[in-house]
Amino acid sequence: MTRPELRGITVGEFIRALEREGFYLDRTRGSHLRYRNADGRQVTVAFHRSGATFGKAMLHSLLRATRWNDEDLRRIGLLD
Repeated sequence: MTRPELRGITVGEFIRALEREGFYLDRTRGSHLRYRNADGRQVTVAFHRSGATFGKAMLHSLLRATRWNDEDLRRIGLLD
């Protein structure tokens, strides 16, 4: 999944996007937050500061877990 047009996103922005799309905080363990969706999808977000920006590899991994398509990414504002 190569998306060169993806913009950088902070941890806080990503978490807000998850919550807007129906994910809820299921549990925490240290700096790892596990978010779940009613349809069974789950995403684990590991971070140290909410203002930190995800690297490309981490962002791609998180997006695979969310199963968002290009239309979803445009609506959220991650794709130009």
